[in-house]
Amino acid sequence: MAGNSQRRGAMRKPGTKKGPTVGSGGQRRQMLEGRGPTPKAVDRPKHKAHKVAKKAEASATVSTRGPRRGARSTEFVMGRNSVVDALVARLPVTALYVALGIDADDRIREALRIAGNRGVPIIESSRTELDRLCEGPHHQGIALNIPAYEYADADDLLVRASNAGVAALIVALDGVTDPRNLGAIVRSAAAFGAHGVVVPERRSAGMTAAAWKTSAGAAARIPVARTTNLTRALQAYQKAGCFVVGLDSDGEVNLPALDVELACGPLVVVVGSEGKGLSRLVSETCDQIVSIPITRDTESLNAGIAAGVALYGISVSRARA
Repeated sequence: MAGNSQRRGAMRKPGTKKGPTVGSGGQRRQMLEGRGPTPKAVDRPKHKAHKVAKKAEASATVSTRGPRRGARSTEFVMGRNSVVDALVARLPVTALYVALGIDADDRIREALRIAGNRGVPIIESSRTELDRLCEGPHHQGIALNIPAYEYADADDLLVRASNAGVAALIVALDGVTDPRNLGAIVRSAAAFGAHGVVVPERRSAGMTAAAWKTSAGAAARIPVARTTNLTRALQAYQKAGCFVVGLDSDGEVNLPALDVELACGPLVVVVGSEGKGLSRLVSETCDQIVSIPITRDTESLNAGIAAGVALYGISVSRARA
């Protein structure tokens, strides 16, 4: 009511003929008060930069904890032939992803049949989701999720040999970067009685789907250990009583001439990279460098083949002893 000075905020402006008007009650003054500088984009919860920073922070938090023992990121085997081959090779599988509305040919039906018999979860997914999971559209509408491989510790291989009551036989790889060579070596190690394979964490192949596939299931029977420093791991094996032999074309001793007592005792066989062979530090750490006799027309052997030949020769010596 005009002129009612009891109303909240009522006031009469001087020099006006109008009655009292309702004021803001100081609200506008509060709105005009400064709130400090505008927060940075990364500090605003609804800003894209803030979300990106949060994801980066979460990743950094995980990495500072260090990877859990033997952990690696999961991967996908893609393509109809590759999926069927992986299932036949009995790779460890977390799930089989199949695109919605996929044209079910013989390979798709075979993959579904094997996955069903093994109790593998079958997940129907959109092609867009498969593109995201497989980081591209080359999955042909089907993909297998492979879990993280659990690496052993280098010491575990000695324990495995001790539990079996036999002299240890371990294969160490120095810079072997082809996962198919790693898989082939794991397969040979299992075939000739080795107790495990050791690989360095850096500049070396890991137990990927390709390595699992090449091992033809042997990776499920023989452990693969990972070490931060191969030279120190070899020195630790030497202190434990192992004789360390390196394979190199310039070796001073031919493999067939390797002392039988050495072959029958605790032994570590070191295989070099496909191109450079043994590194200098690893070569200097080895107790002996041996070579595999081959014809002059052949420059060298593939790392996987060289390991298989060496392990066969050692197994023959042990069988004759």
